[in-house]
Amino acid sequence: MSEYVIGLTGGVASGKSALERAFAARGVGIADADVVAREIVEPGQPALTEVVARFGAEMLRPDGRLDRAALRARVFGDQGERRALEAILHPRIRQRMQALCQAAESPYAIATIPLLSEGGGRAAYPWLARILVVDVPRHVQKERLMLRDGIDAALAERMLDAQASRHQRLALADDVVVNDGDIAHLERAVGELDARYRHLATAITEPAR
Repeated sequence: MSEYVIGLTGGVASGKSALERAFAARGVGIADADVVAREIVEPGQPALTEVVARFGAEMLRPDGRLDRAALRARVFGDQGERRALEAILHPRIRQRMQALCQAAESPYAIATIPLLSEGGGRAAYPWLARILVVDVPRHVQKERLMLRDGIDAALAERMLDAQASRHQRLALADDVVVNDGDIAHLERAVGELDARYRHLATAITEPAR
């Protein structure tokens, strides 16, 4: 059981996956909100039933799975519809994430939450002991996003503008890793953080003497 949980967040194309892999390689339990969000809307899951009840059967593909493109088109640009979807999904995502982290066999666990700032921050995830932000300059983020997704600069800018700002994310941070492309730096940073988190996790779980 792991009661000490680190929230890992960062903007699109900032390098969250690289950090997640580096922590996992050190035996740290990982819970990824993007993975959980896909799992809870699989056929037979209550969340999918609620989504269909709220948004209509046209949200399903012929094979009974969620039509993500149709759902995105439905909620994109409509704040009321987006909030209705979030009300169905977010509580389930948070509950599942916490359960996965607590079940981890490592001294501490990592909860990767890309939209932590947008989704309520610490208030929405009071069980996070610390928040680790992967930081990257906006121009680097934009270049990576264009290369990764094969999109133009205008679309990349719109995607970045739709997320919380760099300042908003950093305001949540207890720890920051600057991911400027230096793999050696990233490994050193994760090594140092891993040692720190193991020490902190042990300190809260060991009985006082």
